[in-house]
Amino acid sequence: MSSWGNKVRISIFGESHGPAIGAVLEGLPAGEAIDLDAVLVQMRRRAPGQGRFSTSRREADTPKLLSGVLDGRTTGAPLAVLIENTNTRSQDYQNLLEVPRPGHADYPAWVKYRGGNDVRGGGHFSGRLTAPLVFAGAVCRQILLRRGIHIGAHALSIGPVRDDAFPVEIPDEMLDALARESFPTLNPNAKARMLDEIEDARKALDSVGGVIECAVTGLRAGLCGEGMFGGIEGLFSSIFFGIPAVKGVAFGAGFHAAAMRGSEHNDPYYFDAAGRVRTRTNNAGGSLGGISTGMPLVCTVAVKPTASIARPQESVNLRTRQNTTLEVHGRHDPCIVPRAVPVVEAAAAVALLNIDGILETEDR
Repeated sequence: MSSWGNKVRISIFGESHGPAIGAVLEGLPAGEAIDLDAVLVQMRRRAPGQGRFSTSRREADTPKLLSGVLDGRTTGAPLAVLIENTNTRSQDYQNLLEVPRPGHADYPAWVKYRGGNDVRGGGHFSGRLTAPLVFAGAVCRQILLRRGIHIGAHALSIGPVRDDAFPVEIPDEMLDALARESFPTLNPNAKARMLDEIEDARKALDSVGGVIECAVTGLRAGLCGEGMFGGIEGLFSSIFFGIPAVKGVAFGAGFHAAAMRGSEHNDPYYFDAAGRVRTRTNNAGGSLGGISTGMPLVCTVAVKPTASIARPQESVNLRTRQNTTLEVHGRHDPCIVPRAVPVVEAAAAVALLNIDGILETEDR
């Protein structure tokens, strides 16, 4: 099913080279003002054709609202959006009907759907389907911002090149600034070195992956954690893994916690000047027992290298049942991490609106 969520439910439809893609959002509160210009800022951050680190495919990604908004405010009815595909080159994918691309879903989808799957541009498995997710997340983000909840992310690493990590206390202004950037990093020097790494991969007819660090501020303590399987980590992970190319999700210290001792990993409590309970470190990533601690929620999302590369690769011909060599044509990103940053932010926004009590905070 291409639907997710219990309280606010998102359903995504379409294929990369079909007439259009889109989404339906159900369960949004009525009367919420939606600034479409702010939505378009997020759409442009994800859009293709942004430079050498991005595919040359250009799409306007102009969302058409079909229902759910009247006079700039949500009506409480399902919000439906349509995004037309206007720049497709389906002929680049003709040979994939018989020869599956390594690293793509072509072969397992061919088996599951008995050859009926759409391989053009990856079909329904394409990263193109993240455009309606970003639209939905941009809508949810505005609702959350009015409750003082801020979301931002950056490229923590691309290949071996690393950016600075988030500090323990994350200013809201830091996240808001990141959420306006097309290639957000905390350290400008890291961005320059990341661009060099991407360019090296592109020139080598190859690709490179990376890690995105995402943070949420403004969450009060005691949210989520509905029993063993209803915690924050499970909620966020399930939507993050719906993003194409995501191969890993961790919270706080993540896998580094396995090499730490309890005395190192435990986050000591203290009262700050405002009388709030805070922690000196945030190895827990803002969640204990799946329940928000009141500290920033911090998670990392691993993104694999783009599977479509121009180098010849070994594959098989499913019709002749012979081994063969495949050369992938078409327009592809040498690194999808920069464009995936707003997608991760959007997924986080949708996830947050599925937490009980998240909207009970007074509007700000």
